[in-house]
Amino acid sequence: MLDELSSVVLTTDLPDYGLVVGDIGTIVLVHRGGDGYEVEFIALDGQTIAVTSLRADQIRPVGRHEIAHARPVVVSE
Repeated sequence: MLDELSSVVLTTDLPDYGLVVGDIGTIVLVHRGGDGYEVEFIALDGQTIAVTSLRADQIRPVGRHEIAHARPVVVSE
């Protein structure tokens, strides 16, 4: 089980939010002992892009020797 405030990596695209596999989020709430998670995704300028509930199989922990990569995201307003 992943813990609240853990950084996680998205394993599936979320086109409704402009998010793609590999985007990094932070767990803000753990549902039912790890069955699901509320995850916040923020831009590098601090703007929240999305807060969404995800199944455990839609995220994974950040791995050793991984590096973040910046990319523009189109946000629906």
